[in-house]
Amino acid sequence: MKLDTFTNTLQNCTRINQVETVELKKIIEEYPYFQSARALYLKGLKNQESFKYNYELKQTAAYTTDRSILFDFITSEKFNSTEEDIHQQISEKIHKERKEANPVKEIFKSTKKASIQETTIIEAKKELELGTPLLFSSEENYSFSEWLQLSNKKPIDRSQETNVSQEKKEAIITKFIENNPKIKPVNKDKIITTSIAKNEQDTSLMTQTLAKVYLEQNKYENAIQAYRILSLKYPEKSGFFADQIKRIQILQKNKS
Repeated sequence: MKLDTFTNTLQNCTRINQVETVELKKIIEEYPYFQSARALYLKGLKNQESFKYNYELKQTAAYTTDRSILFDFITSEKFNSTEEDIHQQISEKIHKERKEANPVKEIFKSTKKASIQETTIIEAKKELELGTPLLFSSEENYSFSEWLQLSNKKPIDRSQETNVSQEKKEAIITKFIENNPKIKPVNKDKIITTSIAKNEQDTSLMTQTLAKVYLEQNKYENAIQAYRILSLKYPEKSGFFADQIKRIQILQKNKS
């Protein structure tokens, strides 16, 4: 991408198309700490409604020195507005009209590719909008922080630890026994009992985005609990939340 093209893209990020998104990907592969390019690439994925967006959001956060700036950017009106290309709109309209004109053909194709159970799972994922870009509002800083968690957790690698010989282990045990350590009984009168309340999440922080965050992290129980809380907060939408819970339970039952 040429400098003048990049500058123009920087000034008109709402219009980033698929070709420009690919060019921006090449830039960040060569210059991974180029934060402006990363932000524009993220916006390009958002414009394309790409399934790569959620993963790239975490990557961008990892390379960003001040995540509050990133949060302000992805919650800004400029980031969330999209000026779609007229040709793209026409193409989508034609595709939709063809699907509506051939409903039997579409159903036949769907049932041919997947079993009834697989179709149910696919439909559940579609209704839950799994993989679609997570959209945070400016009030959802907590949800954004929750989304960035669990992304870098790795199992402990003990392959490099020093092997202790059996003789050395036995020597340590023998020395411990020789010292004859005695554990003094605890005086029950000095025991201080404390009541540990169940750590319940602040319901004021619960949002639909946070519920979707848990869902994207495959934390099904958390997602179900989130929708239950939302159902109490917004009783007028309890039917919708109940349907979401049923769909999550389908995924939970059929998880690999």
